[in-house]
Parts: sequence; C-alpha cells; structure tokens
Amino acid sequence: MNDPHHMSDDDLDTPVDDITALDADALSWAIHTRQVSCRQVMQATLARIHRINPRFNAIVNLAANERLLAQADERDAMLARGESMGWMHGMPQAIKDTGNALGFPTTYGSPLLKDAMPAVDSIFAARIKAAGAIVIGKTNMPEFGLGSHTYNTLFGSTGNAWDPTVSAGGSSGGAAVCLAQRLLPVADGSDFMGSLRNPAGWNHVFGLRPSMGRVPHWPRPDLWVSQLSTDGPMARNVRDLSLLLGVMAGRDARAPLSLADGPRSYAPPAETSARGLRVGWLGDLGGHLAVEPGILAVCEEALARLQGDGAAIEPVAPNFDAQRVWEAWLVWRRALVAPAVAAVIKTPADRERIKPEALWEHDSAQGLSFADFMRASAVRSEFYAQMLKLFERFDVLALPVAQVWPFPMEQHWPKQVAGRTMDTYHRWMEATIYATFAGLPALSVPAGFDASGRWPMGLQLIGPPQADAALLSAAQAYQNVSGALLARRPPEPG
Repeated sequence: MNDPHHMSDDDLDTPVDDITALDADALSWAIHTRQVSCRQVMQATLARIHRINPRFNAIVNLAANERLLAQADERDAMLARGESMGWMHGMPQAIKDTGNALGFPTTYGSPLLKDAMPAVDSIFAARIKAAGAIVIGKTNMPEFGLGSHTYNTLFGSTGNAWDPTVSAGGSSGGAAVCLAQRLLPVADGSDFMGSLRNPAGWNHVFGLRPSMGRVPHWPRPDLWVSQLSTDGPMARNVRDLSLLLGVMAGRDARAPLSLADGPRSYAPPAETSARGLRVGWLGDLGGHLAVEPGILAVCEEALARLQGDGAAIEPVAPNFDAQRVWEAWLVWRRALVAPAVAAVIKTPADRERIKPEALWEHDSAQGLSFADFMRASAVRSEFYAQMLKLFERFDVLALPVAQVWPFPMEQHWPKQVAGRTMDTYHRWMEATIYATFAGLPALSVPAGFDASGRWPMGLQLIGPPQADAALLSAAQAYQNVSGALLARRPPEPG
C-alpha cells in the first residue's frame, strides 16, 4: 500500500502493548506493520470503554463485542492477504449522533428519535468506513445539538474528561471526551455554533471546523441554504487532525455546494515554524464579549508561545458591528433550527418531550418573514467583506474558543457571565459565531488551564476563506512550541 505515515518503528513513542494510548497515525502504522492485530486493537479499545465510559457517558449505542471483534478479524484477514482499505484500516470509530451510520439509530439526543434508523450512511461516515474504520457506536450530544453542554433525556449527561462534575461542552462533547480519555484514536464532530471547537477547548484536544463546503454534508432536507453547520475532525494532535480531514473532505455531487479544490493531503510538515505568521488578536472584541476572569490571560499565554517562535501578534479592534452581526445571526439560526425541530413535533404531546431551548428556537421563528431573512443575509454578506479586510493584514485571527470555564453538570447554561446577564441560552457562546457566519475555517488548540489546573481552555484560530491547509500549518507551529502543555493528560479514572 502507499505509505501515508512516513514513520519508522522508532517513531512509536508509546509501547504497542499500551494500544489505546497510541495516537491515530502511530496506531495505523502499528496495524499496517503487523505489530498489533486489528483484533488486539478492538479488544483493548472495548476493554477501556467498558471500564471508563460508565464514568463519562461519552459513547452511546455501543455495538456488541462479538460483532465488532468479527469485523476486526475481517480486517486482519485482509492484511494477511496484503490488502489494506486505507489509513484507518482496523481503527475503532464512533460517529457523532448527528451523523448517519448504518446499523445505528441517528437520535440527535432526542427521545423522539431513539429508534430512527438511517437508510444510508452520511457521506463523511461512508468515507471513514471506506478508509477502513470500524464503527463501534455513536458519541453523545445535546438534544438536537443545541447548547454547548452535552446532556439529554435519552442517554443522560457526558462529564468533562478532566473533571466529570463539570460540562464537557458540546455539541460534540462525547467525541471530545472519547479523545481525551483514549476511548478513540480520532473522532468526528459537527460545528454550527462552536460545537467542535468548544468541547475541544474544554477537553484539551484539537478540533477543526473546516471551510464551508469542505466536508460534504448529506443527506439533509435542504442542500442550498443550510450551510452554517459542517462536519469536521477532532484529534489529539495536528497530524491526526489533518489526516482525518483528508478522509472526510472532497467534492460529492450530492452536496452541490461542496468544494472540489484543495490539497491531496492537509498534513503540514512536522518542522513547521510560526516565523512570519501574522496573528490578529481580537480578544473580547473591545469589551463586547462577556468573558470570565482568567480566560483572556490563558489565551494570551498561548499566543506568546507563537510569538516566541517568530509570529507577530497584534491586538486588533473589530471592524464590524458585533451587536448587528449577532442579531443577524439569531435570524439565520432560528430559520435553520426551527424546521429541524418542527419535523419531530407530530402531536402536542411531543412538545412536552423536547428541551425548552429547542422550543424557543422553533417558536421564535414562526413570525419570521422572507424579508427578515434577506435583511439578515445582507448583514452577513457585509460582515464577510469586513472579515476579508482583516485578512489583508493578518494570516490568522484569534479569539477565545469559549467565554466561560466548564460549568457544573447540573447547570443547563450560564445565566450570567462576568456580571452580565445572558439574554439567550447561547449568548455565552457568541465568540464562536464569527467563523461560522463567514464560512471560514476555525481551529481550537489547547491553550492552558484555569488557576486550579483542573479545567482546560482552548484558543480559537480563524483562517481566510478555504485556507484549511494554512490554518493547520499554523496549528502545527503552535503544537511544536507547546510540548509540555500538550503532554498533559487527564486523571486516569480509578
């Protein structure tokens, strides 16, 4: 097979007898060089999941051991014949519960969809399978993916990988916890309002929201307007993140706005430097964003690492009206979320089984006119042009990935942040909307921890249009100067 690894046996930093501690590319190398069998990988993964998942509740609808081991044996038989399906050959993978994977219900965390079996794989899931991965189950998420806190009445709550008494973030909270706790080598997620970036930041892993159209999103009821949400990769290092993006990305005619261009590989050189990188630090947007104490300082410490490697860091004031952008955002979000909620409300009794925030989105959209939507679209178009102006001066823009530290599990969402009352259930996530609204790639890198050292925080890097590869290069440079921070691991459950 073509070698995607560029590795040798000496590059395996972790002994292969500790299989679940291997990062994805090292695991792929170990499988393809027959240092471990696919059965051994599956056995080790399932043993860790059965031991640890009850503590965190990150994986749901896990398939039976016998079924998964039989699939691992099939992958081993292929290797014995000199055949490989690709980079993910024999890797266990759980799909976020927004994605279709045949044989598993796509529940969106809703009790109304607990038995919703898909008739076809999502494009990205089909590609992950075609690359050799074995789908073992789904990862947990908030109901309908709303709110960056992974809880629902169908499966329950997912605790943070570093402190299960606080939120894992969301909506890709289950995926992020699986990565941090070594239940999966890589993970997929989806991102509408920071759903990849926020849980990545709160669990000390990497999460990439790709450019709009980079990863085709299908099937879906609407293929033309619903472009605020995208699937994307999550990983414990930049190389794994890049390689998974390479599996997920690429044109598909069934998704008419998907991108055809892009490199054959997104993986940057290991020795990438930050020298010459121009970073615009937006901070709290000149005081517009409510941010809890300590978060900006942790992010500035992260930026200082890049500066020490030759990057130019410049604080920059936003050249857009943030409140006007927020109001336009609310219109778009309601317009896109409301139909998804409406689709599951078949009877008045169904309303009683849906979270209040979903009903608020649905009900708030009922008086929305096409003229309202087009006015909001014009604001969005103006905002995009303003972001382009910033990229004439900077290669990357930086913001905190979250405005609060992980909060207690029993709290549905922060009602106040830094003394300010939040006027919606998602106002505390406002920092994530700018990349989404402009269709730009954005990547969360681990930035540091709170004063207690228990709770992680992420730094959000935003790149120019379709500059996914350049953004991954910036993240690689950051990784290269952040070794001690990135080496930190969450406490091992007893």
